Order: sequence, then structure tokens, then C-alpha cells
Amino acid sequence: MNRRSTTLSSLACTICFVIAGCNAPGKPVQAEAARPDDVLDFPTLYKQNCAACHGQDGKNGATISLANPVYVATAGVGNIQRITAAGIPGTAMPPFARSSGGMLTDRQVAVIAKGIVDTWGHSNATTGQLLSYSSSGPGDSAKGQTSYATYCARCHGADGAGMNSGSTKIGSIVDPAYLALVSDQYLRSIIIAGKPEQGMPDWRLDLTGLNARPMTDQEITDTAAWIASHRITSPGEPYPQHP
Repeated sequence: MNRRSTTLSSLACTICFVIAGCNAPGKPVQAEAARPDDVLDFPTLYKQNCAACHGQDGKNGATISLANPVYVATAGVGNIQRITAAGIPGTAMPPFARSSGGMLTDRQVAVIAKGIVDTWGHSNATTGQLLSYSSSGPGDSAKGQTSYATYCARCHGADGAGMNSGSTKIGSIVDPAYLALVSDQYLRSIIIAGKPEQGMPDWRLDLTGLNARPMTDQEITDTAAWIASHRITSPGEPYPQHP
């Protein structure tokens, strides 16, 4: 093979490498990073957007547990998707959909909602009993105080300020700072779904040993209204006066 043929052959090989996108021998191949919009697997989306507040495994976080089949069954995929997209004004729950100022596509929001239901929801969670996610009307705080005394005071204290139960301390549910961070719907959801990871039963009260009947929908609404009535306009004020 003459020099000209050798040169042409080398040039042809070089062109083939360029066209094929090949790396030079010995050079590591770098995988192209996925664009944020292309991430559509639930575990990744949940970890990046939800775990900080709702817990790594959907529980034991700063806010309501998602790994609670009763909550998932009561809320349903539609409400979960709506809340994820639009957030809850006046609380620490931000909107995640771009249409509401967030960073996720509508498809990613739908993946999160469906993933929560598929991962932590069970069709038999309420054994045929299913309460409405939202209340059908306003609650009566006076009646709610009576319902609270019947169903809740044993653990949360007669005035809702909390109490010690053995080695377990149950905090106040009427503290203004706490109530400033949660919505009325949050209070209703907690009463309905409970916090099984912390020993709090759902509205059926099957974990308390009281042998009490389940709370009615109206009793739940009234109890949430009584708790919410302890909100104040400016929690944390007046500020302490220093000399």
C-alpha cells in the first residue's frame, strides 16, 4: 500500500469514528444526563420533591404521612394530584406544577400522585367505610369540644395542650404556632386517617381500647372546627420585652 492509500485509509477511519460518535480508544464513555423533564420514575420524583417533608418512606416526616392507606383511600388520586400541583395556600405545602409556579410538568405531578396511591394505598384500607375527604359543611366548635372530650382528650389532654403518656410525650394540638402551619383540611385528614406510626388510631378508634363507636362525619367536622378555633391572628406575639 502506497503512502497516499495509507493516508486515505486513516482519514476514512477518522471520519467513521466521528460519524459514529465513537470515543478514542481508552477514553471513558460518559452517559448523557437525563433532562429534569424526562425524569418520570416515582421513587426519584418522590425523593427529590416530597421526602423532605413527608418522610423518606412516606412517614415520620414533619407533616402528614402518605404511607397511610386510610389517608390515601380517603383523599384519592384526584385530590393528591390537585394538592401536589397547586399546593395549599397559607401552609408549608408549596405548588409543584409549573402552571402554579412550581418546577414539575403535569406528567410528573401525575406520576407522583399515582405512585403514592400504588405504593401506599390499599383497596381494603377502610373495609367498605369511606368518609368524604372534605367536609360537606361548616363545623360547630361547641359541639366539637364535646366530641373532642369523648374521643381525643384521653391522649391529647382535656384542653388539647398535650400530656405525657409513659415515656411518650404528646404535644399540643391547640398551640397557635402549630395551627398557623396547618389547614382545616389537614386537621380533618389527621382525625380521619390517624397516625398509625405514632399509635394514633383513625376515626374508627380501633387502636385505643375504648370500644367506642367510630366517629361520625359531623363529629369529625365539629372536632376539627374546635381545634381550629384556637388559631390567633399573630402567633408568637406579643414579643417578649427585654429590659
